[in-house]
Amino acid sequence: MKYNKLIPEITVTSIEKSIEFYCNILGFEKKYVGEDKDFAFISFNGSQMLLQENSNEAWKKAELEYPFGRGVNFSIEALSVEELVQKLEEKGHPLLSKLDEKWYKKDGELHGEKHFMLMDPDGYLLRFMEDLGSKPL
Repeated sequence: MKYNKLIPEITVTSIEKSIEFYCNILGFEKKYVGEDKDFAFISFNGSQMLLQENSNEAWKKAELEYPFGRGVNFSIEALSVEELVQKLEEKGHPLLSKLDEKWYKKDGELHGEKHFMLMDPDGYLLRFMEDLGSKPL
């Protein structure tokens, strides 16, 4: 397995609940689960994350309070954000922002994406986006 050069490692309150959410609802693939089942390495369309239930005490700098990850927004590319929104609606998981389409100016062209945002069970912000390509201004 090839590892990305940056892999976010996030602390979660329940590895089972997080695996259920990330893998069974969003469609991440479980690549590895630790012997003690307190961490899992997951991937989605080239994105990689590590979920850690009991983070290393040396890494803790303050007590965690919900929502975790304040100030961080994980942007994750998906092949079809509409399919993800449909899955989330079927499971009754709320979105923080509805599915939206945006076009940004860059280098004399418009570059488009569809995206939405939601929170995971611990309050980490996830922004799923789908590339719409580019077109002239």
